[in-house]
Amino acid sequence: MEYDKKIENRLKRIEGQLRGVIKMVEADGECRDVVTQLSAVRSAVDRTIGVIVSENLQSCVRDSLEKGESTEDVVKEAVELLVKSR
Repeated sequence: MEYDKKIENRLKRIEGQLRGVIKMVEADGECRDVVTQLSAVRSAVDRTIGVIVSENLQSCVRDSLEKGESTEDVVKEAVELLVKSR
């Protein structure tokens, strides 16, 4: 699968958020603030996983339909990836 610029930008944004959390920890930031920022990072990662799986699923379903194949296995695999990511 080829990843587009949107995915790369999301990951760079997450990287920046995580660097900010590291700075907060190094500066003995408040627990509440650190946890809040870590929750934001986790949510961003979860959304990115969803986008990647969704785009891959769309591509795989299109390919299967063009080949006249069943899409059942492709959908099952996508669901398994989402479940595994939690």
